[in-house]
Amino acid sequence: MTKITTGASVSLDGFIAGPAESGFEHLFQWYENGDVEFKTTSSSIAINVTEASAEIMREIVATTGCFVVGRHLFDITNGWGGKHTLGIPCVVLTHSVPDGWEQDGEWMSFCTGTLEDAIELAKTKANGKNVGLNGGTIASQALDLGLLDEVELDLVPVILGGGTPFFGRLGNGPFVLEGPIKSIQGDRVTHLRYRVVKA
Repeated sequence: MTKITTGASVSLDGFIAGPAESGFEHLFQWYENGDVEFKTTSSSIAINVTEASAEIMREIVATTGCFVVGRHLFDITNGWGGKHTLGIPCVVLTHSVPDGWEQDGEWMSFCTGTLEDAIELAKTKANGKNVGLNGGTIASQALDLGLLDEVELDLVPVILGGGTPFFGRLGNGPFVLEGPIKSIQGDRVTHLRYRVVKA
């Protein structure tokens, strides 16, 4: 059964980006802290992690069939050059299809409807695997709507003091999580997975 998940590298004070899109050198330092090369689709991105972190990353790639991402993330990554670095198709939730892009491409599709519409489209592309949502507004909306099944944190020992929270304003909290159902220690990162308790 397809699960709806979210995950991100997050600071101890709950941010997935610092003020003005800063702090990534801290949030992703663990990408450079090991001797296991994790292959991506981009020759310009080198990821070298511990075996423990590589195990988590391999599992995500093996079990995730499609991502749902927001237009902001798509824009700041320049659409990952047309294909996500993990080689997983993406559905971009947006008000309009950006110039020069097909609405429904092999690796990038654009949904101008609701979050529920974007998730349903992603399910059709996931071929029975999980659908992963990016943190921030999309994850917050999915949690509020009761759509989210699991939350994965790559918890990094840094306090950013502000920025983009993993979960922003929520209208229906508090939400109770079960777990951690998985806890793995990497180098300057702790991988934690929680199950959302449904009412």
